[in-house]
Amino acid sequence: MTDLKDRTMSGAIMVTHRQADTRVCLVGAIDSALRQQASDSMGLALMGGMPVVLDASEATFVDSSGVAFVIQLARAMQEAGVDLSLYDPEGVLRGTLGLVGLAGLVKIAEA
Repeated sequence: MTDLKDRTMSGAIMVTHRQADTRVCLVGAIDSALRQQASDSMGLALMGGMPVVLDASEATFVDSSGVAFVIQLARAMQEAGVDLSLYDPEGVLRGTLGLVGLAGLVKIAEA
């Protein structure tokens, strides 16, 4: 697992390469303080070449910077021909995407 978390921050973006997919995990508050982590994690996710699951199960808050990250990740995966799905059982990210009119941006992953 590649842990990009700065322990002094309230949120993190972590990338884990697994056998069947790559997980991009959003933890805590996803905001502008994570800009560098967002950029780094996008590159790591692309390097795996496997389907990517954006796991927001531990996200507590997503601001406009977090939404911008999701948009950029979705576009990058589409351009690379890599499947992207969203695992968000609590609906934190899904709700935010819905509020800004982007509910259909990423397909929802099965539990």
